[in-house]
Amino acid sequence: MPVESLAARRRRAARIVEAFARAYPDVRIELRHRTPFQLLVATILSAQCTDKKVNEVTRELFRRYGTPRRLAEADPAEIEALVRPTGFYRQKARAIQGAARAIVERFGGRVPRTLEELVTLPGVARKTANVVLGTAFGVPALAVDTHMKRVNQRLGLVRSKDPLKIERELQGLVPPDQWTAYTLRVIHHGRVCCTARRPRCESCPVAELCPWPARARRGRAGRTGSARGRTAGTTTRRRRGAAGAVAR
Repeated sequence: MPVESLAARRRRAARIVEAFARAYPDVRIELRHRTPFQLLVATILSAQCTDKKVNEVTRELFRRYGTPRRLAEADPAEIEALVRPTGFYRQKARAIQGAARAIVERFGGRVPRTLEELVTLPGVARKTANVVLGTAFGVPALAVDTHMKRVNQRLGLVRSKDPLKIERELQGLVPPDQWTAYTLRVIHHGRVCCTARRPRCESCPVAELCPWPARARRGRAGRTGSARGRTAGTTTRRRRGAAGAVAR
């Protein structure tokens, strides 16, 4: 299969962006929030946890401690108890309370609006910062999570496995004014169609633009051939071994 040039990949990326926009025109972030701070907290809690469970937890968390100052001054044990259902609750409780304190002490109680400042907050890595920038502040941002990584790799748009490198590659393929929408659409697509184990290629809105089904078929054929070869070799060795045992 010929190597795709960068220009050809950009043209295909443009068609993929348009196809996702048609397929998922109204997709929104599923984490419920009313303020940038609440989105920040919810995104931190969403690590290794479903958005549905996070929304269940934040309903009560935000009712009690919905602002940076209230969360910063809360009893740590109470925060741990509230976020426990999201998993890794001790680390997450420390992270969200630490972020709240930093926002109060260093940013006047307001969530910072730049990537450089956001990633200085406890528990906030680049992905979380980009979610807040894109959704809460309307700043073009590509947030690379497991869905963004998997879908874009299958589409052949990115080659790296490193989230930062994937973000950089996509920045050269997707127009900046589409970064946030593209992120949300790809994540949604990864959840409902291009799943990790059993992707629904037959109903995929970008199937004709995606090389992955053909690669997957070749991979399965190769594994089947190898398995047959191993089986045949094992059978031959067993027969030889049995013959030798009889001779002895």
